[in-house]
Amino acid sequence: MRKLLDRYWRWGLTMLMGIGVLLFWGLGYPHALSYHEQYQLFLWTTDYFLERMSVAGGFADWAGEFITQFYYLPWLGAILLAVLYMLLQRAIASLLSPSLYLLSFLPLALLLWHMGDLSVLLSYSVALVLVVGLVGLVGRVGLAGKAGMLGDVLVIPIVYWLLGPMVWLYVLLRVVQGGWKQGWLLLWTGLLLLLLWTTLLDQWPLEMVMGSMTYTRIPLHIPVLQWLIPVVVVILAGVSRLTDGANGLDRLMGRYGVIAGCIQAVAVIVIGWFAIDKGYDPETYELVWQDYQIRHEQWDKIIKRANKHVVRTSFWSNSVNLALSQKRLLADRMFDFYQSGDDALIMPRKRDLTSNLPSAEAYYRLGLVNSAQRYMFDIQESILNGKKSGRCTKRIVECMLVNGHYKPALKHINLLKKSLFYRGWAEKAEQVITSDAKTRETRINAHPQLGRLRQIRFKDDFLYSHAEKDKIFGLLFMNNHDNKMALDYFIGELLLRGNVQAVIQYMPWAEQYGGYRQMPIGYQDAVQCIRQQGNLPGSMYGNYVKRMMGR
Repeated sequence: MRKLLDRYWRWGLTMLMGIGVLLFWGLGYPHALSYHEQYQLFLWTTDYFLERMSVAGGFADWAGEFITQFYYLPWLGAILLAVLYMLLQRAIASLLSPSLYLLSFLPLALLLWHMGDLSVLLSYSVALVLVVGLVGLVGRVGLAGKAGMLGDVLVIPIVYWLLGPMVWLYVLLRVVQGGWKQGWLLLWTGLLLLLLWTTLLDQWPLEMVMGSMTYTRIPLHIPVLQWLIPVVVVILAGVSRLTDGANGLDRLMGRYGVIAGCIQAVAVIVIGWFAIDKGYDPETYELVWQDYQIRHEQWDKIIKRANKHVVRTSFWSNSVNLALSQKRLLADRMFDFYQSGDDALIMPRKRDLTSNLPSAEAYYRLGLVNSAQRYMFDIQESILNGKKSGRCTKRIVECMLVNGHYKPALKHINLLKKSLFYRGWAEKAEQVITSDAKTRETRINAHPQLGRLRQIRFKDDFLYSHAEKDKIFGLLFMNNHDNKMALDYFIGELLLRGNVQAVIQYMPWAEQYGGYRQMPIGYQDAVQCIRQQGNLPGSMYGNYVKRMMGR
């Protein structure tokens, strides 16, 4: 009866942990799940699977991407993560003495901390679960003697090729299971990896062959927690092994069970608190949250939150200004919020996979379709592990549809058709492209977004400098007076640059064509501030000018 109660108690703790993980990702960080999903494009094809399997650690990479694709629906992704955490906890617990059960949650707290690094891929967690589970299975089977030795010789290269450098955890746990007589496995594994590095994996740096491979999005980036988590698992298994037995730890724990349990619980809770407090930088995740809301066009949420959470970066300013423009509030409230400078509306291109996302969205909605397409291509090519992006690919197709570039659009559509969550959209886009010319043009022109962009975009190609984007905004509005966003960005850019003469010159123009019932409050404040040479107490625009001048 007592054993049955213990089993229910342990499963209850596991389920409680799973619910906590579900709520953590589903309620607290759905934007982090979306972030990971948008930087891959999992394809349901044999070629895609074989391509992943052609690299060491490929199965862990493939399985991690398989799960990550479901992050498209954050709650579904959170459920899958909860299941993964529960499997890992049970696998670790199977290696420990019953009296150390609570400590099986300790590696889970460290893993939560590790996953706060946005470069960490789910392949790491998958490899960790499979390796610990395999060791537990081998331990239950009880391979020993020559059979066990031969089994390890054969299993180690298979584990490495499927799961990557996590094979070191397998080897160390096997040494713990079999004692130091199994120490030869360390030498065998090292020689094996060196042999692979000089033959099949000679194009990879030795650091990746030995320690990272497919576990992070950044090559040669090996966070401390990546090796610390396996070390903790090995230490826990070793302590359990050394103290196992009727006269060992279990007997001691039986005498001081409550105290020991409290100590274990406190250790797990403290590490868990540090994981959330230190592992998830508020400013970084605030920007990820903004991008998530932009992706789903939640403009009101961005504006409301911007009153409370400020990150003094161009990304933040770009996101908030884009949200204001979509609600037609940019002219009124632009300087109510932090402005980073003349890059606060659209920043110049940066060679990374995140910074230019709000700029690309702004270009697209302004009607500068070619610039939006170029930014999306650059963002996709900046994914350091060479993956495609479902979000970027879809936007590239939309830009091509607006411009009438149907043949190259079909190439990208064929990729999206092989995915799960982009397939339906891609099939509809393909139907439009492959229909007869008249029907195709009618359907695109009738589309609420694509049709509007066709009306407001430039019809001729030309090059322009980012430093002259204020002129481009002005020309864009002159090209089509219905493009009120271009007008707001034009005046906004002049104000950000402090081009006083141009602001006074074009303000009547904005009042005439802007469609306002009265001059926007933000413009009134700026004009008064300019006329009084900045001597306007309480002026939001005046505060911006003083800050930019270093006063």
